[in-house]
Amino acid sequence: MSIETPARQAPAAVLATPILEVKDLVVWYGRGRKAAAAPAAVDRVSFTIQPGETVGLVGESGSGKSTIGKAILGLQKVSAGSISYQGKDITHAGSGRRRALGSELRAVFQDPNSSLNPRQTVGASLAEPLRIRGVAAPDARDRAEAMLERVGLPREAVDRYPSQFSGGQRQRIAVARALICEPSLVVCDEAVSALDLSTQAQVLNLLADLRDERGLSYLFIAHDISVVQFLAQRVVVLYRGQVMESGPAAAVTEDPKHPFTQALVAASPVPRPAEQAERRTLRESMGVRTASSVSATPGGCPFRQRCPLATELCATERPALRVVGGSDVACHYA
Repeated sequence: MSIETPARQAPAAVLATPILEVKDLVVWYGRGRKAAAAPAAVDRVSFTIQPGETVGLVGESGSGKSTIGKAILGLQKVSAGSISYQGKDITHAGSGRRRALGSELRAVFQDPNSSLNPRQTVGASLAEPLRIRGVAAPDARDRAEAMLERVGLPREAVDRYPSQFSGGQRQRIAVARALICEPSLVVCDEAVSALDLSTQAQVLNLLADLRDERGLSYLFIAHDISVVQFLAQRVVVLYRGQVMESGPAAAVTEDPKHPFTQALVAASPVPRPAEQAERRTLRESMGVRTASSVSATPGGCPFRQRCPLATELCATERPALRVVGGSDVACHYA
C-alpha cells in the first residue's frame, strides 16, 4: 500500500539523552543446544529514539521487529545487550519497575481486539489504566470521553462495546487507550497493517497529529516501507534479526543503498499503474531471490543467499555498518 502524504519533519532540537536507547540487543528463543545453534531472533541491534521523534522499524516477517518491541515493553526476555529509557537501564527491570513505567511506555498492536475486552464497555477499557493509578472513577470517565473525542469518536461511545465499532474505529479506541495515561513513548506494532488504505491514512494522520501535539515518541513497526516513510523521521531496516540499513527516512526510502532495502522499496505497491510496472521490472532485473528459496545459515551476511552482489567475503565476514551517502549500511559492496 502507498500513502501519498509527505512525512513530518524531525524535531528541530535533539536532546543529548535519547528517550530510548537500544544497544547491541540480542534475543534468543528456546533453550539447549538446538536453540543455541539456530540464528538469534535479534542479533546485535542498536538504535536510539529522541524525544518527539518517530523511528520506523521495517522488514519482512520473521526479521525480529516485533521481538524488539516486546523486549522494550518487557514482554520478551533479553539475552544480551541493553535497553535504556530516559538514560536509565530497564533491560532486566522487575515487575515493580515495569508497573511504574506502565504509564510512560505504552503500545498499540495490530489487532485492537487483543487490547479491548469484548465484555467491557469502551469507557471501562479506557478508564482501567487510570483507575489502576488511583484516578477517581468520575475523573477517569471524563478523561476517557475527552480522549475518545480527540481520536474522532463521540463522547457517548464510552457506553458502547467494541463489537459495535468498525475495525478502524476499534483501532482508534486502541490508540486512545494507549495515550490516555499521557505516555512519553508508544510502540506501534503493525498498528495499521490490518486496515484498508483509506482507514490506514486516517489512523496514520491521527498518530502524527497526536505526536506533534503532545511531543510523543514512537517506535513504529511495519512491513510496508511506504507506511513507515509517511510517519517516521528515521528508519531502521532489519533482515533476519540484523540491521541492514538505517538513517533519515528520506535517505533510506528514496535512495536506498543496501540491496535488501532496494528490494523492499521496489516491492512496495503504488497506486499509479505505470510506476507500478516500472517497479516490477526493476525488482525482476535486480536478481534478488525470494525468501522461500533460501534457508538461514550462520555466519557472514544473512542476506547473501538472496543477494546478486554476494561473494565469498559475504559468506565469511559479517559486514559492519558504515556510512554510505546519508545512511549507515551493512554491506561490503554498497
